[in-house]
Amino acid sequence: MSCKEGAFRKRKHDNFPHSQRREAKDVNSSSLVMLAFKSFQLELDARHDKYERLVKLSWDITVESKRTIFLLHRITSAPDMEEILAESEIKLDGVRQKILQVAQELSGEDMHQFHRAITTGLQEYVEAVSFQHFIKTRSLISMEEINKQLIFTTEDSGKENKTPTSDAQMKQPVTWSLKVTPVDYLLGVADLTGELMRMCINSVGTGDIDTPFEVSQFLRQVTGPYEVSKKLYTLKQSLAKVENACYALKVRGSEIPKHMLADVFSVKTEMIDQEEGVS
Repeated sequence: MSCKEGAFRKRKHDNFPHSQRREAKDVNSSSLVMLAFKSFQLELDARHDKYERLVKLSWDITVESKRTIFLLHRITSAPDMEEILAESEIKLDGVRQKILQVAQELSGEDMHQFHRAITTGLQEYVEAVSFQHFIKTRSLISMEEINKQLIFTTEDSGKENKTPTSDAQMKQPVTWSLKVTPVDYLLGVADLTGELMRMCINSVGTGDIDTPFEVSQFLRQVTGPYEVSKKLYTLKQSLAKVENACYALKVRGSEIPKHMLADVFSVKTEMIDQEEGVS
């Protein structure tokens, strides 16, 4: 490109009004579309901020619950069990205050949208409170009992009410609650088995020969009869066979005629059964 041609193009570009170019790129911020997107932005920002606050609270619940578990493990070597249990109850009350903040954050919200942010903390709390309950009663605390402990009553100061009222009228009780889901409960109890195993080993080290047998009996009741374990094993086998069939359909389904798919899968299933029988 010659210098003359480049200069011409440059002058032609400079002659184009800059104001017109900017006006063409400007967007009317007062349009209905922009206002709608602005509201969506504010809503998403608020939801993300709430999610991050819940993650932070879940982390605090996890840390304090772990400290409670560590404290309870001292029972095997401590001379005064009641003192440690009383201290653990104070710690669990502090954890429940964090759970109260979670309940307040989730007020008016669908808990399942934020469940992933708090499930780790709730599982650890279930583990801690069920461990304490086992030490006290040698039994498993139910999910209903745990949820009863997560009902809180606070006083609303009534600051938004501008009319002058007495102190008794201004402070009104407000109830908050948070329910542990069945998944949180089951996973927390599953983690409890590890703490009971450690408790069993520590008890043997201190010469306590009764606790290991109590823990063993308790774990048998938690895991259920042998038939349940056998059914779960069968379920996993069936799931593996179905997944293999779906994999073959996805990868080789177009290569095999439809009228031959059933025969191919039946042969593959028999091969899997033979391999499992050999192993």
